[in-house]
Amino acid sequence: MKPATRPARPYFSSGPCAKPPGWDASKLATESLGRSHRSKIGKARLQYSIDLMRELLRLPDTHRIGIVPGSDTGAYEMAMWTMLGARPVTTLAWESFGDGWVTDAVKQLKLDPTVIRADYGQLPDLGQIDWTNDVLFTWNGTTSGVRVPDGDWIADNREGLSFADATSAVFAYPIPWDKIDVATFSWQKVLGGEGAHGVLILGPRAVERLETYTPAWPLPKLFRLVSKGKLTEGVFKGETINTPSMLAVEDAIFALEWTRSVGGADGLIARSDANAAALGRIVAERSWLGHLAADPATRSTTSVCLTVAGADEALIKKFAGLLEAEGVAYDIAGYRDAPPGLRIWCGATVDTSDIEALGPWLDWAWAEVSN
Repeated sequence: MKPATRPARPYFSSGPCAKPPGWDASKLATESLGRSHRSKIGKARLQYSIDLMRELLRLPDTHRIGIVPGSDTGAYEMAMWTMLGARPVTTLAWESFGDGWVTDAVKQLKLDPTVIRADYGQLPDLGQIDWTNDVLFTWNGTTSGVRVPDGDWIADNREGLSFADATSAVFAYPIPWDKIDVATFSWQKVLGGEGAHGVLILGPRAVERLETYTPAWPLPKLFRLVSKGKLTEGVFKGETINTPSMLAVEDAIFALEWTRSVGGADGLIARSDANAAALGRIVAERSWLGHLAADPATRSTTSVCLTVAGADEALIKKFAGLLEAEGVAYDIAGYRDAPPGLRIWCGATVDTSDIEALGPWLDWAWAEVSN
């Protein structure tokens, strides 16, 4: 029998993610639409979004925050292209996006990084890291469901820079900003915003690197953060390098104002934790479900990756397709490069009641594919 209760909002995609509760396009401010992003109102709205992010993340004055093109990928590659090469590099890879940064460092920038890997579901030995190097890592492995436990492993006296791809971690975990020299994220993850725009956060050591080091390779215009040896401060005051979507900016402002209404970053962390705990109870009650990330201390509370007994790619495709056809769960098949399984977004814009309602539907789909 099909369950009687359905998730009210069946949006469990790991990116773009569910919109904030109560979101409606008619609620977005539209005064900036059709106007230049360099007009008074355009600059004001861009600066307001930056101010909201700083306030809600409790970002110290030592760190700059800017809106850049290309979503999280663009922001992270901007950081890599402009700052790497001054020191040896260490890259950490335990899922597909970390692997992507290895590819960039090796094949595109022609560096010879130290690569520390772990299989899907595992975290590398963080004690191996030489902090005289620049270190690249993903805070939360969106495609493996594995995250770093905290920032304690990042050396206070590091000589290299820490580069955190934190796209599904910012607003989901406490971030120790004194440990972070470069962080990137996208509105489309925990905030439930739109894609195409990235957020680049620079600590003072990253700014120093930019102003004292010139990479050997040419930089496209979209990556240039320095002019005449000084940081282009306008980028961090709403003067974007290229034309942003003001509609996406207004959508992000809606999400940030909603964040403020539910207790800021702490409120979003609490919502993610509650969702992950609800899904954890569902998994614990079913012998055919498991967590890809075996260690709870390093298990994601946003992109939760699950194993399914005996699953292959075809079974997962059928399983996810059944739930999508019923309109009860969208986009929950695991990432294409990950082991076959399910991936359920438990970020703050999902309601815990919808996670709880999903459990019986997982049972129904399991019975269907098993038969």
